[in-house]
Formats: sequence, C-alpha cells, structure tokens
Amino acid sequence: MMLRDLEVTVAPRTEPGRRTGPRFAMPAPEAGGYSYEQATSRNLGLLTAGEQKALRDATVAIAGMGAVGGHYLLTLARMGVGAFVICDPDSFEAANLQRQAGAFDHTLGRSKAEVMAEMARAINPEVRIRVIPEALSEANAAECLQGADLALDGIDFFQIDARRTLFRAARERGIYAITSGPIGYGASLQVFDPRGMSFDEYFGIRPGMTRAERLALFGAGLLPRIPRSGSMDASRVDFETEKGPALASSVMLCAGIMASEALRILIGRGKPRCVPKAFYFDPFNREYVRSRCSRMASRLVRWLVRRVAFRRFPSLLRMHRRELAAADET
Repeated sequence: MMLRDLEVTVAPRTEPGRRTGPRFAMPAPEAGGYSYEQATSRNLGLLTAGEQKALRDATVAIAGMGAVGGHYLLTLARMGVGAFVICDPDSFEAANLQRQAGAFDHTLGRSKAEVMAEMARAINPEVRIRVIPEALSEANAAECLQGADLALDGIDFFQIDARRTLFRAARERGIYAITSGPIGYGASLQVFDPRGMSFDEYFGIRPGMTRAERLALFGAGLLPRIPRSGSMDASRVDFETEKGPALASSVMLCAGIMASEALRILIGRGKPRCVPKAFYFDPFNREYVRSRCSRMASRLVRWLVRRVAFRRFPSLLRMHRRELAAADET
C-alpha cells in the first residue's frame, strides 16, 4: 500500500496555511490481508530469513520526526523493523514542505509524531509504535528509550542539549546511538558505542561552556575535516531564530546512510565503525571524507573552532555574548 492509496480527509482551514482535524484514514485491507513476509520478500537475497526476523523483532527509538527523523522512520519501516518509539512535540508548517517526509499541504498544523506514526502504519499495519508527543528531555529520556535496541538522532540541529541527553541516555542503557547531519550537499555519520567515547568527549564539550560554544563545537565536529567545497552561504544561518539551509537530497542521503548502519547493528553483521572514526559523503561535489580521530580533542582546536565560528556567524557570537552577560548578572 502506498501513500496515494490512503483516503485523504481535508478539514477546513482555520488560519492561512494550516488545517485541523484528521488527515489520513486507513483504507480497508485488501483481500487476504497484510503479509509481513510478502512485504519484505525483496529483502531476501541481501538479508537472510534469520536477519529479517531480527529486524522484525527489533525496536528503534527515534528522537525527532522532522527532516531526518521522519525519513529514518519510513526507511526502516520499509526494511521491516517491527517496532519504534518516536518523540516530537512539533507540528508541520509550510517551511517543512521542502524536506520533511510527513509534510504535505493537508498535514500542515498536525502533530509530526502522529502523522509519521500513521505513515509507518500505512507501510506496515502490524508495526508496533509508541508515540511520545514531547521533546526528548531529562524527564522522559528513559521512557523514550525503554525497550529500544538502538537510538537514532533526528533532533533539530539547534537543540544541542536535548541531543546530549539522548546520547547520554543511550550510553546509560548500553545501546548504540547514531547521528547523521545533512551538511551542505552531503551527509555526515557518527556512531557511538556505549562502551566507547562519549558524545561530549568526541565533540569537545566541557562544563561551563555557553550554548553557543556547544553548538559551534557540535557543528564543526560533524565534519571529519573541512571539505574542499565551502558552498554554504553563512548569512543564511541564523542561530537566534534557529534557521539554516538544508536540501531534501541531503536529508534523504542521511536516511540511506543511517539505515545502512542501523541495519548492520540490528542484524549483528560485522562491527560498526564508531567514533572517533567519522565520515562525510557529498555526492554533488564528489567528496568522501573520513577520519580516525576527533578534531575536537585538542584545547587549541576547540579555541580555534569557536573563534572561527563566531566570526563567520554573527548571530552565534551575539548569542554567546548574551549568555555571558546573563551569567555575570547571576
């Protein structure tokens, strides 16, 4: 069954660009009903029957159902992963239409988590999916990862502290956690082993840093090294309004890279290459970058990264100065 097979119920608009009420109604099952074996039969030959069963028995937690997170969910659901825990507090808006899997004219104003759960069930009516319509936080991190075999980072780039919470909770639970960022025309990949280097260690985040500093180090650390093609217009990145450029092609590239690594972990075929090893792939500029060590380990590098980031992104510098001023007042 495909998305176009769904019956669409359009509710009246309540304000420009937004509608309320249900959007998708599941059609009646076809004669014979859904068959997981038939739906995933084209995986066989690349996967064994035992590996397919491992996917069916697996539970993946995905924090964030926006750009990358929504595509992670649908890709893994099509591959046959049997259970998910998803969390996101936001609703779809017009700016999401160019890259987010669940963003359609008729889903504007609806909960991202609820829409994506419906789309996953439209792929696999038997999928076990738990929806948490909240942002991941210290208060609900344990609930979000309860029963999960793997944690995937679909959190908005600017929400650095929620992201740190996700990776810390996955480490405490003893499961792998993966992040992949749509950077420029490409995608990065970092896999975190619960027994290996932590998120804060890899990105060089230290106590006492401002949120602006943490964001600068995270953004720089996503790239194993600076790619040759510096093609992003820095003036289009605004840390104060939390907006920046991203292409659908890069977002979907993240989904392919992430799903391949998730597959390796869930079926237990080979060992993942975890941080400090990292990767960046840009097919548009034909660049493939990999590294075996964290650039953020050196105090000098961390200082240089912050200095360069503050010069390149004025909004980041303003955020940093406001945080310092607020700290001085307290």
